[in-house]
Amino acid sequence: MTPKPALSLTCSEEVAAARREGRPLVALETTILTHGMPWPANVETALEVEAIIRAGGAVPATMAILEGVPRAGLTRPELEALGRATGVAKASRRDLAVLAARRATGATTVAGTMVLAGMANIAVFVTGGLGGVHRGATRSLDISADLTELSRTPVGVVCAGVKSILDIGLTLEVLETQGVPVLGYGTDRFPAFYVADSGHAVPARVDSPEEAARVLAIQRAWGLGGLVLANPIPAAEALAGEAIEAVIAETLADAEAQGVRGKAITPFVLAELNRRTDGQSLRANIALIRHNASLGAAVAVALAALR
Repeated sequence: MTPKPALSLTCSEEVAAARREGRPLVALETTILTHGMPWPANVETALEVEAIIRAGGAVPATMAILEGVPRAGLTRPELEALGRATGVAKASRRDLAVLAARRATGATTVAGTMVLAGMANIAVFVTGGLGGVHRGATRSLDISADLTELSRTPVGVVCAGVKSILDIGLTLEVLETQGVPVLGYGTDRFPAFYVADSGHAVPARVDSPEEAARVLAIQRAWGLGGLVLANPIPAAEALAGEAIEAVIAETLADAEAQGVRGKAITPFVLAELNRRTDGQSLRANIALIRHNASLGAAVAVALAALR
C-alpha cells in the first residue's frame, strides 16, 4: 500500500524546542544551497548564516521538502546533501503539494519558505534578495510568486531589496498593488542586492530592530499579510552600480539568446555573473546574506520581547 504523504510540518529538535519555549525563530530558504551558490560556498554560507542567527539570540529554521515531508530545521548532513545534489526542484507555493504527493525533494524559494514559515508560525525570514518582476515582463508576464505570497502570508522578509537582474520599478509597483509594506532599514532608498541604492525610494523607513518589530507585530495582528525589510548591502561589500548593470544586461541578453526561461533564469544569471566578475558577485552575495542574518535575528528577538 502506498504511504500517505505528510500533511504537516516536521520540525527539528532545535526548532521544536524553540517553538515550545517561545524563543525567537528565523526562517531560512534552501534555493540558495541548490540554485544560488556553487559548492562548497553554498553549504559554508548556510552554516555560517545559521551560526550568525544563533549568536544573535534566535534559532534558525532552514526550510525544505525532503522526500515529500515539509521540514523546518535541517541537520548538517541534510544541508550538505542538498548542497551537493544536482537537479533539485525549486519549491514555490505551487510546487509544495506536488512534491509532497510524489514524496520528492525540493529546495524552497522565498514564496515556498514563507508558506512553511506560516505553517510553523515563524514571523521572520532572512534571505538574500527578493524575487520580483523580470525585465521584459510586459511580454513574458514573468512575475515572481514571492510578491503575491507577501500579500497573503504574515512573514517579515529581511532582504537586500530585490535581485539586480529584475525590473525594480515594476516590482515596487506590484508590491504596492498587493498592499505589501516596504521598509528601508536605516535608509530612504530601496537597495538592489549588489548595490545599496536602486534609484528608487522606499515608502517608509525604520532605524532599529525594535521599530521594525513593532510594524511587523501590528501587520500580523491585523491580518495584513507580510512585509519587506530592505537592508542595504554594506558599503564596503557593494559592487559598482554601472559596472554590474552592464554585466547583468549582457548576461540577460545571452539568456534570451539561449532560450533560458522561467525558473532557470535566476540560477543561470547568478552563475554567469560570478564567472564574469571573477567571483566578486558571489562575495557580495555572501556578505549581504550575513548582514541580513544579523538583522533578522535582532528583529526576531525584538518581536519576541513584544509578546
